[in-house]
Amino acid sequence: MKIKDIELANISRYRGELMGMAMLFVILFHVGLPRDDAFFGLRRMGNIGVDMFLFLSGVGLWFSWTKHPSLRQFFSRRFIRIYPTWIIMASLFYIPDLYFPDVVGHGGHSENITDLIGDITVNWDFWLHDELTFWYIPATMMLYLFTPAYMILIIRHPVYRWLPVMMIMWCILVQYVTPIHQAVGHLEIFWSRVPIYFIGINLGAAIQRKQTMDGTSIWMIVLMFVMALASSIFLEQVRHGEFPLFLERMLYIPLTVTSILMLNRVFRRMPKWFNKSCKFIGALSLEAYLIHDHFVLQYIEQQHWTYWPTFLLTVALTLPLAWLLHTLIDKAVTPIERRMKS
Repeated sequence: MKIKDIELANISRYRGELMGMAMLFVILFHVGLPRDDAFFGLRRMGNIGVDMFLFLSGVGLWFSWTKHPSLRQFFSRRFIRIYPTWIIMASLFYIPDLYFPDVVGHGGHSENITDLIGDITVNWDFWLHDELTFWYIPATMMLYLFTPAYMILIIRHPVYRWLPVMMIMWCILVQYVTPIHQAVGHLEIFWSRVPIYFIGINLGAAIQRKQTMDGTSIWMIVLMFVMALASSIFLEQVRHGEFPLFLERMLYIPLTVTSILMLNRVFRRMPKWFNKSCKFIGALSLEAYLIHDHFVLQYIEQQHWTYWPTFLLTVALTLPLAWLLHTLIDKAVTPIERRMKS
């Protein structure tokens, strides 16, 4: 029996559901677990949730740009949808962190008022010292700055779709070329995620053209998925801390793409309530990312529960808070967006 062709358009069709799964993967990754636990290596694989976010963001931005190729509209929409949420949550974290560390249970991220302003506005301690509290948001906003130029370039000169290969080469240079490592090596967590973002943009064009993959390619996809997942789990379970992380994150590139293609096949066969639940979480992914770790999980873990109750309670408390924040921000920015379009 002939295997049905793989429709790349399913990546867009199930984008919300995939974002939801990515968010759950990130929470699974952040819940603490002892190194000697048999689930430790697999739990570390939740880290690919970040790569899934970046890949899917790249896909979505290709569609957004080709529909309205306007720099003003591109940057204004990204700013209005991300920055207000960022400012609120960064303020709620960094201000008490500086002035009331005993109350919130953490401190030292911002050393003075100047440092505080820098952390709230652009999270500059991430760029200066690899301070990872909310690193994904400033990293994403940095990628947005270069996105229109990249899309204009590959539209005019498609050969430049190969640039992600150079980005992978750059990751190697950052790790092993001493002067480069000393200058920007502290940003490894950012550099190693840059290629998957631009690969997502590249694939956006193929999705837009409704390209398909031969159905028999599913065996190649499965093999690639198993190889990347098994090797990553082994590295984390057996050799955690013994290798540069960027090496494993290069494995995350095929693992992310194949995971998404396989999850699409899962979503095609799942009941509607399951897909809607994942899509609901995906719609709140920005807010959930900013809330779950430092405003919910940090306090739940103080109770020293086991892994799965901690994870489930974190999700149960994060989602209502994320929905409330999303609703409030949406009510504030929607009128602004309407005025910008008019």
